[in-house]
Amino acid sequence: QLLPVESGGGLVQPGGSLRLSCAASGFTLDYYAIGWFRQAPGKKREGVSCISGSDGNTDYADSVKGRFTISKDNAKNTVYLQMNSLKPEDTAVYYCAVGRLATLVREAYDYWGQGTQVTVSS
Repeated sequence: QLLPVESGGGLVQPGGSLRLSCAASGFTLDYYAIGWFRQAPGKKREGVSCISGSDGNTDYADSVKGRFTISKDNAKNTVYLQMNSLKPEDTAVYYCAVGRLATLVREAYDYWGQGTQVTVSS
């Protein structure tokens, strides 16, 4: 079974930074796309960023462009989401998902992690 495992969430002040990790278990990143999604209380789960397994192409939601960076380390079989200049509206549970196509559309992903909480507050 393809199992992504998130880590790195926490409490940070506005303007601060966090780095989330998505460790791949049971599969290698070369053959799958990874997407980062988030869900705030009372809101729909939305795509934040994604990275292609084959060529490393990336995409970002407009709300995070210029602040978040997605990357992967094939040797560690891990995808990272570096989040800078965090805002209170970034507060959400962040999920890592595995699929065949790098897209911000949640229905394209078949396997999901348990999520990690990110809280941006002073």
